[in-house]
Amino acid sequence: MSNVENLVIIGSGPAGYTAAIYAARANLKPLMFEGLQAGGLPGGQLMTTTEVENFPGFPEGLTGPELMQRMKAQAIRWGTECHTEDVTSIDLSQRPFVVRSEEREVRAHSIVIATGATAKRLGLPSEREFWNRGISACAICDGATPIFQGVELAVIGGGDSAVEEAVFLTKYGSHVHLLVRRNALRASKAMQDRVLTNPKVTVHWNTEAIDIYGEAGGYMNGIRVRNKQTGEESNIEAKGLFYAIGHTPNTELFHDQLDLDAVGYIVTQPDSVATSVEGVYAAGDVQDREYRQAITAAGTGCQAALLAERYLSANGLVREFHQNQDATNPDARESDVPPEATAEAAEVTFDATQTRHYGGYALRKLFHESERLTIVKYVSPSCGPCKTLTPILDKVVDEFDGQIHFVTIDITADPDIAENAMVTGTPTVQFFRDKEILDQVRGVKQKSEFRAKIKQHLSTGVTA
Repeated sequence: MSNVENLVIIGSGPAGYTAAIYAARANLKPLMFEGLQAGGLPGGQLMTTTEVENFPGFPEGLTGPELMQRMKAQAIRWGTECHTEDVTSIDLSQRPFVVRSEEREVRAHSIVIATGATAKRLGLPSEREFWNRGISACAICDGATPIFQGVELAVIGGGDSAVEEAVFLTKYGSHVHLLVRRNALRASKAMQDRVLTNPKVTVHWNTEAIDIYGEAGGYMNGIRVRNKQTGEESNIEAKGLFYAIGHTPNTELFHDQLDLDAVGYIVTQPDSVATSVEGVYAAGDVQDREYRQAITAAGTGCQAALLAERYLSANGLVREFHQNQDATNPDARESDVPPEATAEAAEVTFDATQTRHYGGYALRKLFHESERLTIVKYVSPSCGPCKTLTPILDKVVDEFDGQIHFVTIDITADPDIAENAMVTGTPTVQFFRDKEILDQVRGVKQKSEFRAKIKQHLSTGVTA
């Protein structure tokens, strides 16, 4: 059965990438579905985290996206085959197992599930109206956007994520309100000290949000809150609200196929990551209700890979692949911003015949002078989804080399451009021609969606 994979890993993040590293070094050549939109981003929740200061081996700390990029590069170096796709269905009732995405179907002798968890929403009455118009579930992604600069902001939650986001937002907002439902924080002591001693953060104890208010068809202006002890209602003026209220395990694919607990987490055997189906293992937050840390997720990813290797060997299913350990990751990019990118350099090196450009000078020139379809990608340095989008969109842009212009705008370097373009979060991709905006895409999407939009606007130039 040479066309059957040794191991398929569903999901990424610390658990998935660690499983991939161990399995690849064991010559199993694992195939990984990193995910795309279902259940979060490729790379997991760390893609929306700023400083990671508690992962062993990095005494100076690093950002979550940087850590995930390094893990991915290490997995690929040893032979992991990565596909930035969502798994749409899985069949564990037959062997080999069958795993499907929109672009492929594969069979596998063993599976590691590392699909993680998704940030929860509150479901407030006006939540949908003001989502992306002030409300966000990712302060790290959206905090640097112009609408949040120099205004009062709010964060809901009491754990490490909420505290981290509140402190992070003080770099952009004039003041940050942290709304906590209880009379104490659940965050670690170090994180509590960081927020409680910050003069730009006010903690509102025993406080719950009951609705959002703002301009009809416009942006939010504040939050209607209730004191849980007194029942008194009041308003907190804020132009931005960020949720950090917990997560739901991404296990929709496995209902009726694996044992799940009452909340939806995958049930694993005692002192193991083995699931109720032999040859299937669960790692990371998808099975961890207690710790939910990057290092514990990585540990369970290691366990899953080791158990999968033992299972394959014991059943005579292993097909070994000897990899080139010097291989590099063709998608690996440290930044969307070229190291030599400055306003002066952009003006000197600008060439309208080229496809790719960076910065405000290039965009202004192309906006007023180019007859080509111009695609503008707005990013921020701390945005994990922006790093995920880079290789996806770059591959599509390569297909239309010479037919379009592609401009990358760092919203922290060119905030006026982002404000004029009404960018409310990153990544955002806009399509222009003849000084008119034709279309806009927010977040990380599949190559097929960007490819279809470019083809449409090249042929018609009309709004989708």
